[in-house]
Amino acid sequence: MRKLAAGNWKMNGLKADLDQITALATDHPAPTVDILLCLPATLLTSAHAVAGQIALGGQDCHPADSGAHTGDISAGMLAETGASAVIVGHSERRADHAETDATVAAKAKAVWAAGLTAIICVGETEAQRDAGQTLDVIAKQLSGSVPEGATGANTVIAYEPVWAIGTGRTATLDQIAEVHDFIRTKVQTRFSAAVGGGIRLLYGGSVKPLNAGDIFGVSNVDGALVGGASLKAVDFGKIIEALSSQQHH
Repeated sequence: MRKLAAGNWKMNGLKADLDQITALATDHPAPTVDILLCLPATLLTSAHAVAGQIALGGQDCHPADSGAHTGDISAGMLAETGASAVIVGHSERRADHAETDATVAAKAKAVWAAGLTAIICVGETEAQRDAGQTLDVIAKQLSGSVPEGATGANTVIAYEPVWAIGTGRTATLDQIAEVHDFIRTKVQTRFSAAVGGGIRLLYGGSVKPLNAGDIFGVSNVDGALVGGASLKAVDFGKIIEALSSQQHH
């Protein structure tokens, strides 16, 4: 299984920032891991021209393939830009836009229908973690957000503890291992050992060049979904290198 270094630029990035993608592509002409940048939709087409071996993705899509949904964007529209993946169910979407597990599952199906890979995000809040509810929350999100038919080809699952996103707090290696092992068991039980074993599990939440190597050494961590550190080629490049060295072990 090839590891995956995925970056989420969130609501950042203007055309001037394409030079970061050019730099990243120049530094990684033949990567040994998969590299994906999920960009604002406005940048996807122009980024495609400079991305080289770096795959591009969207950060969200509407469940419908077209219609009267002002301001929304469909998975098919993202596919047409050359995108190969779409993040769905990011905690910021769940919190800011009240997205439910059912909404996330509908979006994941729309992503699949457009021939793209869905990166489905799950994760508990600080209050849920402190109340000892982490695994219950993750189990509920997995069953509600991941549709039937998930495979390693069409689905990536990203575990992002909400309390560790953009806070500088990172889950301990033991906490990451516990949740990733739990997710792996859940998807193998639900979809079969072979299928569940082929779905890549990413960790996200304050992943930085300094801690990436340790995180990538944790069992069932197949890569990362990186926020702020993906905006600069030099930072994201170090994370990619840490993941590449794990790929060879």
